[in-house]
Amino acid sequence: MYAVTELGTHSWVDRTGGQLTGAERRSLLRPLARTHAVNAVGRLSMLARLNTGLHAQVDPAQLVPPSSALTRAAVAQARHQLSPALLNHSYRTFAFGAALGALEGLTVDAELLFAAALMHDTGLPTSERNVDFTRSSARIAQDVAEEVDLSPAAAETMRTAITLHYSPRVTPEHGPVAYLLAAGAGVDVVGMRSWELPVAVLASVVEQHPRLGFKGEFAAAFRAEAARVPRGRAQFLRRYGAFDLAIRLSPFRD
Repeated sequence: MYAVTELGTHSWVDRTGGQLTGAERRSLLRPLARTHAVNAVGRLSMLARLNTGLHAQVDPAQLVPPSSALTRAAVAQARHQLSPALLNHSYRTFAFGAALGALEGLTVDAELLFAAALMHDTGLPTSERNVDFTRSSARIAQDVAEEVDLSPAAAETMRTAITLHYSPRVTPEHGPVAYLLAAGAGVDVVGMRSWELPVAVLASVVEQHPRLGFKGEFAAAFRAEAARVPRGRAQFLRRYGAFDLAIRLSPFRD
């Protein structure tokens, strides 16, 4: 019997197609409820101007994407697979994740984080039924890893970060790449932890990579994913996490 703690990893998605058992769904309810509570408190702190981001500082140099054979190949794949709105979301995911990592003093492989961020949604346009889109994203990442002769360990880090990124409560114990990828995506999609970031960082990242109607496009893509994989995480988040509403209420205009 596989441990529930494996849920969301690359090996789990590859084996199950990303379809949740009853026990796995139940195991996600508590972290999902905790996420909602933390998000509500944090967003209220922003309204009251008591949030920690008001006094935080992030060196802009830490948000500059690294340049390497891996990152260039990841960008090429992302540009080929993604719409402009989803491509810009991928850049913002890296920047927000890197900013949170800087505030926490985390050491992370910036190349792996950037490559994972650029490719984490490349499988979202898939039409494969009953298979979580992150499996397609991870396979694209594996192709890139092989193209640039990335080590097997680094490739596995990148793939599992990709498949984990939208599971409720990805923690530092999952590794800094997975943790910051999930955190960065959470900022951009539903505003999770946005209160920890300086307003200038939020504004400059969006200015550099405009949202281009991201809320509407992403919500539609997520509805399609939930319909394709009715026992998957997207459907779980829409049913129990009011995900469409969370997207609409994120602290970004579109």
